[in-house]
Amino acid sequence: MLKKDVLKQITTPLGGPAFPRGPFKFNNREYLNITYRTDLDALKRIVPEPLEVEEPLVKFEIMYMPDATGLGRYTESGQVIPVTYNGIKGEYSHCMYVDNHPAIAVGREASAYPKKLGSPRLFIDSDTLVGTVEYGSLRIANATMGYKHQPLEFDQAREEIMKPTFMLKIVPDFDGKLKVCELLRTQITDLTIKEAWTGPARLQLFDHALAPMADLPVLEVIHASHILTDLTVSTATRIYNYLDGESISPSKTEEVEAQLQK
Repeated sequence: MLKKDVLKQITTPLGGPAFPRGPFKFNNREYLNITYRTDLDALKRIVPEPLEVEEPLVKFEIMYMPDATGLGRYTESGQVIPVTYNGIKGEYSHCMYVDNHPAIAVGREASAYPKKLGSPRLFIDSDTLVGTVEYGSLRIANATMGYKHQPLEFDQAREEIMKPTFMLKIVPDFDGKLKVCELLRTQITDLTIKEAWTGPARLQLFDHALAPMADLPVLEVIHASHILTDLTVSTATRIYNYLDGESISPSKTEEVEAQLQK
């Protein structure tokens, strides 16, 4: 393969790339979201500066994606934390567990989603919407919600999903030193809400050394939602470089904000 052709590639292996180019569009993407109150000190220990935590809240989510362009069908789960950056409210993506290799690869390599291999499931059990997550052979989360008990306003559902997402990208060099250490931001676009529901919910998290979601304990369930959507995930944008302490200017922040809202 010629050098110029190598430079046209986006991932290895060259003969069978791990993922295609985006953007990635999702049809009938289904969410189970449970927002809960947790320990504020525990949150502050894990959320990286310059992000700021204002409330002791966490959103546990499971997303079933039956039709993702270039990636196929998969399910993922994780925790996101409400934060602010330069006055912009959003969510910090703390951890994600995913059952699809292309989705893990593109999420980590081309962006900064904190994805690891896991086995999340979202299904209906009689009158209950159920979400489970296993890491290896061990259960690390059980989530339940009354199935379609009360309609949720579409505007509220849109607000839940359209928050900017902040992610930490860390890439080591061959000598073990950090080659990349950046804070990125992305946002969902082209969102269509098809259904939105709320109802009673419960969440159990179980201790695991390598999947420590339970380090943010569930003290009180605040809100739950079940949302069906079509959407596109936008390209991530760098907003802070830890290696040189560089943060983009407020004017650039406004420019990025406008681009992501399109």
